[in-house]
Amino acid sequence: MKPINAIRMGGIEVLPVVEGGKGVAVSNGQSAGHWAASGGVGTFSAVNADSYDEAGRVIPQIYHGATRRERHEELVAYAIRGGVEQARRAYDIAGGKGRIHANILWEMGGAERVADGILSQVGGIVNGVTCGAGMPYRLSDIAAKFGIHYYPIISSARAFNALWKRAYSKTSELLGGVVYEDPWLAGGHNGLSNSEDPAKPEDPYPRVAALRAVMNGFGLHDTPIIMAGGVWWLEEWEHWLDNPELGPVAFQFGTRPLLTVESPISPAWKKRLLTLKEGEVFLNHFSPTGFYSSAVNNGFIQELRQRNERQVAYTAEPIGEHVAPFGVGPRKREVFLTPADLGRVQAWESQGFIEAMRTPDSTLIFVTPEKSAEILADQVACMGCLSQCRFSNWSHVEPELTNGKRPDPRSFCIQKTLQLVAHDNDNPDQLETNLMFSGHNAYRFGADPFYSNGFIPTVRQLVDRIMTGR
Repeated sequence: MKPINAIRMGGIEVLPVVEGGKGVAVSNGQSAGHWAASGGVGTFSAVNADSYDEAGRVIPQIYHGATRRERHEELVAYAIRGGVEQARRAYDIAGGKGRIHANILWEMGGAERVADGILSQVGGIVNGVTCGAGMPYRLSDIAAKFGIHYYPIISSARAFNALWKRAYSKTSELLGGVVYEDPWLAGGHNGLSNSEDPAKPEDPYPRVAALRAVMNGFGLHDTPIIMAGGVWWLEEWEHWLDNPELGPVAFQFGTRPLLTVESPISPAWKKRLLTLKEGEVFLNHFSPTGFYSSAVNNGFIQELRQRNERQVAYTAEPIGEHVAPFGVGPRKREVFLTPADLGRVQAWESQGFIEAMRTPDSTLIFVTPEKSAEILADQVACMGCLSQCRFSNWSHVEPELTNGKRPDPRSFCIQKTLQLVAHDNDNPDQLETNLMFSGHNAYRFGADPFYSNGFIPTVRQLVDRIMTGR
């Protein structure tokens, strides 16, 4: 393998390996601090990060407000406190080595308030801010306010071009790098556009080459591009190293840091990663953000898939083929289905899926009474964790605090499920009944001899392995 040289990022020389930020509570100060201490860029998630009591125990994020607005304020307070604590932990562990970045989800509810609240308390500790899931135009303004570098996460040259022209050109000196996140292979939320086919992955090289061409046109020849999604062994990316067409590049690892000694996920989760097979990570469109996302195809995802398949269109009055009357809800309010769909509905009802729930798209889905009650309870308990939530119809835009649409029962409460999978470590069933984000390369844990006999490396051992090859 070619020698892997240090790269200049955020004003200093670092190893060209970046820890990907994973929220909620998965990339924390411990993992980020050890990654930075190994000479790379450690990233803690500032998305509802954990905070601790005086005994060092995680404080459960429980909401007491009677309204969504009140619970949203509690969420913002939790997020700021947790982000500050994780930043300080990372800084103490890193001991001045590497770089420490905070990862902000732009579609997080109150994202700008949370970023401002964290960074105003950790001056000199956090070296950069990464931000994706949306078009973070104001990221450069936030970075400029605190004098730190910013790293937008994008999935196309077109997206960066729009960000540059609208905002980033005014603060070019603080642009530390551009993260290209492969929209087919990366874990978590993915930046697929309407023109891209989720079933047809594209080679990242020409897409990154196009991004570099756009950046060069703006005079950003020396600004690194950070390749994220699908990276496992760097020797598989040798043709990217010292490549004049691509310019300076670094590589981001989101999935591999999950399986380290310092990773905060449960032992059961780590064990599960070692058993995944190729194809078990599923690119889906169920997220309440409206984005595609990649997660382990466990019982949680399978239930969502089945829920969405038990779906029929309806009309309020007889129109065209929609002539078969059907009663919805306790009052059996009449809508009209096609005769064929009515037959499907009757088959679902015979299997126990007797509750019809309306969606914003004039369709009905059919679930059990227990699942219906759970969905409704989760929608009522919304704490506004996203800027826009299709599941609960929350919006953080004043004054209505709603997206104006019917809540969508085809989705789920993302805050609830990520908190449960991250924190209920004593219940292995949580791995089947909650969302497990993962990159599509996770199946390689089981095939990589580095992890033979269930070996789990420290962060430093993992970074050393990445830098020296297979």
